[in-house]
Amino acid sequence: MKLKQLFTDDSAVSPVIGVILMVAITVILAAVIGTFVLNLGGNLSQTTPQASFGFDFDDNAGDDVVTVTHETGDTIEADRLSLAASKDVDIATTEAAINGSETSSKESFIESDGGFSAGTMVGAGDTLYAGGNGDLTGADFRVVWSSENNENSATLSEYTAPNN
Repeated sequence: MKLKQLFTDDSAVSPVIGVILMVAITVILAAVIGTFVLNLGGNLSQTTPQASFGFDFDDNAGDDVVTVTHETGDTIEADRLSLAASKDVDIATTEAAINGSETSSKESFIESDGGFSAGTMVGAGDTLYAGGNGDLTGADFRVVWSSENNENSATLSEYTAPNN
């Protein structure tokens, strides 16, 4: 075998490398296109916040109030939060503002009658009051977060009012 021929005869290497490169490019393109077609890329920025809410029950002789306080964790946009209850309630940022005129089993934190302003960030120490519907003993409450596109939601905290 001639040494010079060994260095110049590489015809079998080029087709193999070409096939490997084409397969690799095809796999990468399929992965990128598949991510967007299946909408896997859009959900990456919408992770559930980590936050803890505390609840306090005030038995006011038939006009009960539940205080919901953001205790620890991530600061969350008020537009993304709602209070779900097993009984209809009205919410407000002050206890005196609860009037019971607009009660519902699911109230947004930015309710027009006394909730937080749109765009407000809810952080540790921020408080919301739920009441205005008389007796809330035994009622279940959940603070629910919803993603910006409303495709995902998660319960951040739960509470059951005591039975008296």
